[in-house]
Amino acid sequence: MTGTNDQVNQQFRRPLVLGVETSCDETAAAIVSADKKILAHRVLSQIDDHAEFGGVVPEIAARQHISHLDHLLKGLMDDAALGFDDLDAIAATTGPGLVGGLMVGVMTAKAIARAAGKPFVAVNHLEGHALTARLVADIEFPFLLLLVSGGHCQILSVRGVGDYERLGSTIDDAAGEAFDKTAKLLGLAYPGGPSVEKEAGKGDPARFKLPKPMVGKPGCDFSFSGLKTAVRRLAEDCVAKRGMLYEDDRADICAAFQMTIGACFKDRLRHAVALFRADVGAGDFPLVVAGGVAANAYLRGEIEALAASEGLSFHAPPLSLCTDNGAMIAWAGLERFRVNPGLDDRDVSARPRWPLDERAAPIVGSGKKGAKA
Repeated sequence: MTGTNDQVNQQFRRPLVLGVETSCDETAAAIVSADKKILAHRVLSQIDDHAEFGGVVPEIAARQHISHLDHLLKGLMDDAALGFDDLDAIAATTGPGLVGGLMVGVMTAKAIARAAGKPFVAVNHLEGHALTARLVADIEFPFLLLLVSGGHCQILSVRGVGDYERLGSTIDDAAGEAFDKTAKLLGLAYPGGPSVEKEAGKGDPARFKLPKPMVGKPGCDFSFSGLKTAVRRLAEDCVAKRGMLYEDDRADICAAFQMTIGACFKDRLRHAVALFRADVGAGDFPLVVAGGVAANAYLRGEIEALAASEGLSFHAPPLSLCTDNGAMIAWAGLERFRVNPGLDDRDVSARPRWPLDERAAPIVGSGKKGAKA
């Protein structure tokens, strides 16, 4: 069953946008309306397919997207009781991400758009995370954003849709990658973030002292590769002293690691708040945290405490919208389409690299594909 345009107009505020997300290891889609209603939302996780490898295998991810996306979209439209003709635009993550998966989502979304006579909106995956908080709360521009995920760690001044200034970024590894590699090193289950958080809840963060990279230095950049090395050496020392890595060792290392990440976030954010205030003026403004690492309850608490100490309002998406999902892509597509109703990106191709602030100098990697970070 599908709705008629009259029925849809009476029920929801236009525009209605379908969003497709296939940038990594979640096959996801959602339909969102301008009045911030998620009409339908489906996510198919590939965790079990990648668990034995301890990380995402791009070829497996792409094949899983091909196998499941059509069925997922059929179920999504049934859930919403809508047809593609009822929609105003079709959006898809077009970068950054694993190019095989991106191509599956982009080509599927473009095919739907062409068949239904609807515009296609190319969405930057990072912009999806950046704008998610506006889907669930009344947040005005500008706001300060900490974007932390498996592949990205940066602080941004968000001035409007499509208008971002990078204040800081990681000079090596992302925080989420550090969580995953720490978990793998300590023999914890994949994905690493939730596993480390669970172990940390049982541990004593004061037992071990870990270095806090970049803390106390000028600027807003992060570094986590040295922290991973310190965790490895700490685990080796425990084995050398006690003959093996015991459960209390593992829990205490995780607790110290998590506390250290929190300290790094707070230090860098204090610098960013000062820069942001110098740009937009004194007073209250929103501090937003988004991305998969934002699902960590301890880190959310630390950032919220920092916001309170600085007199800022704190915002974070609900846990279900922190990790990759279709609703964030639908909403970002809707925000872009609402700013420019004549938008149609059907000539835009999948991009494995796509920085939010394209004016910023690359920190890591450069070339035809763009900056890695």
